[in-house]
Amino acid sequence: MNIYQFPKDFCWGVATAAYQIEGAVNEGGRKPSVWDTFSATPGRVVGGDTGAIACDHYHRYETDVRLMAELGIKHYRFSIAWPRIVPDGRGTVNEEGVDFYKRLVDCLHDHNITPHATLFHWDSPQALEDLYGSWQSRQMAFDFAEYVTAVVSRLGDRITHWMTLNEISCFTHMGYDVEADSPHAPGKRVNSKKEVWQTSHHALLAHGLGCQAIRAASPVPCQVALVDNFGVTVPINESPAHIAAAKKAFHTCTQNGGIIFPALTGNYSPVMLEELGENAPDIQSGDLEIIHQPLDAIGLNIYTGTYVRAVDNEKGYEFLNLPKGYPRMHMPWLNIVPESIYWGIRHISETLGRNDLPVFITENGCAAEDEVTANGEVIDTDRIMYLRQYLKSAHRAISEGYLLKGYFLWSFMDNFEWAWGYSRRFGIIYVDYSTQQRIPKASFEWYAESIRQNSVV
Repeated sequence: MNIYQFPKDFCWGVATAAYQIEGAVNEGGRKPSVWDTFSATPGRVVGGDTGAIACDHYHRYETDVRLMAELGIKHYRFSIAWPRIVPDGRGTVNEEGVDFYKRLVDCLHDHNITPHATLFHWDSPQALEDLYGSWQSRQMAFDFAEYVTAVVSRLGDRITHWMTLNEISCFTHMGYDVEADSPHAPGKRVNSKKEVWQTSHHALLAHGLGCQAIRAASPVPCQVALVDNFGVTVPINESPAHIAAAKKAFHTCTQNGGIIFPALTGNYSPVMLEELGENAPDIQSGDLEIIHQPLDAIGLNIYTGTYVRAVDNEKGYEFLNLPKGYPRMHMPWLNIVPESIYWGIRHISETLGRNDLPVFITENGCAAEDEVTANGEVIDTDRIMYLRQYLKSAHRAISEGYLLKGYFLWSFMDNFEWAWGYSRRFGIIYVDYSTQQRIPKASFEWYAESIRQNSVV
């Protein structure tokens, strides 16, 4: 028996996001999102690329779902585009937009694939940016909840696995900045760090109100999750001292103490609040109760990690810079740290004290410098190497009793990689953007065999 065997009920899946694959930005009653505006602004996206066509999934979803069935997955995580459902961000619901997702989800069911819908994956309506500055306004949380109600009341008979928001830190802290115009995400330069933290607080509020809206609107029992990409602190070696240091450091790594902590524990990390001082966000009475909703699962997007060691200083730890030759994949930040999956899951259980909460890896994967060979193949053994090591780390978490229930590979196919445009490829299917041809890569076959054997092959 393969030592990397997964439990019989383990959920194997793939993940995508609406703006990255759908295209059809002016069809079916959809109005612009902030990403339409951002990508159409000269100098913002590599190559001047936009998501206007992307993978044309809006028109080709049936072909794509057939490929998912061929892959052997039983679970598909995708996102629903707010400006397709409520084009002005608030008010009138666009039933033509709803119908697209009905068709998509019905197609998934026809192939025995369970839909997992993310309600917000960065593409907020431009109308709300024009009206009140998107996440800078507390009103955004309430408008999000109204949109969620519109979606779940219409699709809740077909979808029972919901995720509220994807990666709060990316569309807030990477979109709003004090010192620079952020190159990564739509947003703007604000006047203080406190204003940046206020945007992520508003997003947390949207998550809490969104959870309440899902449960109130769903016609059947359903599961509700949040998807976060917290900074994973990894001990340089697993001595008791370095493990303790990694757990301490988890509070202040990236925005952990101010996003995943309130969502899962009901309070901002006191260590983070002390570090922020006057830059901490304003928290109104009742906010933390709204934010700290009961969840059925937590989704973790994990690609890399930060090494930490115990040292004799005020904090008891230090974050370590990587040496010059440290291996990485085809993104500046995509350092290969396979044990980050194990430690991400362990931090949920031990550092955050949520050993009751089922965990899904909702994104893991890598960009590689894929090339089509003379005979039309893409032999991405580098991606297979990356995925194999990360899945072994995921298996370790399960073997030690942590509640990992499923894995969604990012991504099903090459797509619009945000500010990198089409210059970076994360898919296990190669997309020729000039013809929209789909070419399954060697990693597609590898993942299919892993699913078939229910183990790391």
